[in-house]
Amino acid sequence: MDSFSVSVVIPVWHEAAGINERIAHVIQRAAEADISPVLEVIVADGDSEATTLAAIKHDGVISVKSPQGRAVQMNAGAALATGDVLLFLHADTVLPVHAFDLIRNALEKSTHAKASAKAGAFALSIASDSRFLYLVSMLANWRNRLTRTPYGDQAQFFVRTYFEELSGYAPIPLMEDVDIMRRIRGRNEPVVIINAPVSTSARRWETEGIYKCTLRNVLLRLLYGAGVSAQTLSNWYRAMKG
Repeated sequence: MDSFSVSVVIPVWHEAAGINERIAHVIQRAAEADISPVLEVIVADGDSEATTLAAIKHDGVISVKSPQGRAVQMNAGAALATGDVLLFLHADTVLPVHAFDLIRNALEKSTHAKASAKAGAFALSIASDSRFLYLVSMLANWRNRLTRTPYGDQAQFFVRTYFEELSGYAPIPLMEDVDIMRRIRGRNEPVVIINAPVSTSARRWETEGIYKCTLRNVLLRLLYGAGVSAQTLSNWYRAMKG
């Protein structure tokens, strides 16, 4: 890659308390890169009151008010992006050290392969002392290497022109991260998975219950793989949460 600029798109929903810490984290990761990328941070808020956007204190951040829905929000952010690479970062996920060097190297290395990768993600770790969640992350990483279908909380990234060629994320209420990776696989094109893991918050598991949350996630993925629509799964998911 002759140039290297990155647009980091952060979809948010009621993340006012932690958004400035996450933006500072992204800026720090860019600063520590051996070849510092031109960085663009885009925050896409699905809250009609835009409470997270109102809390941002960093200069230069591009704020996007969007209809609710992670896929819709990420597409709204991507529509304003100018970077060579799009990195979609959940608000509760921490990037590994030298993350931007790792992305650049992964994409450059893949260009020398028979089929160069233009999309990828990091390995997964869950920020918890729970041995069960450690096992969950290990199984997820094994599955990723087997199926090349990393999830959104693994910080998916794309060459921007390639993401546009794919028409972005499907505007569905769930499984947009799985859908886009399946479309790439359907084109017989590679997905690179960086061994260094992101660290994603365990708050979902802790709030809903570790075993209940894990079982629900597994069922959702199995049902989606069996052909159940994302809208039906979304309705079921909301019913389960009450």
